[in-house]
Amino acid sequence: MTDTLAEMKRVMAEADCLVDEQQVQRAIDKIASEITDRLKDSNPLLFCVMNGGLILTGQLLTRLHFPVQAEYLHATRYRQETTGGILEWKLSPEANMQGRTILIVDDILDEGTTLCAIADYCRAHGADEVLTAVLVDKQHDRKARRDLKADFTGLAVEDRFLFGYGMDYKGYWRNAPGIYAVKGL
Repeated sequence: MTDTLAEMKRVMAEADCLVDEQQVQRAIDKIASEITDRLKDSNPLLFCVMNGGLILTGQLLTRLHFPVQAEYLHATRYRQETTGGILEWKLSPEANMQGRTILIVDDILDEGTTLCAIADYCRAHGADEVLTAVLVDKQHDRKARRDLKADFTGLAVEDRFLFGYGMDYKGYWRNAPGIYAVKGL
């Protein structure tokens, strides 16, 4: 067994489960209902933020019973590290945003630097309205902008290093069936 695999198994074995799978599913149902109420008549363009937003987006799309154009983009600050750096576009949006309502879906609102940069990019490319949806809002006072909140939020979670349901630990455990906190981080 490689050192990395052993480390990842240890991280999961020691992690605290903060939100179980049923609670996550209820949170996704809540987000989907709120998005439907707000956007069902607006012809939205949804952007999944890769890789973190993949699981939430996949589960949200099947719960949105109205026409949605879904695309993806890839911007990151973490690059499989545990602290963020400078925003890097791995794949910028190519869809025409002119005059559209944009919904950006991501796993977590931590400090919000990445989400704010993506929203600003969409506005600069002609979006009429930019909304954000996140599974988790990490509770702390280090947000990129004062009073920063997502338009649609599933869960408020304590300020710890989280993984599961799209959030990763060093590139692993996005697939964990709940929201977990790394022991000691």
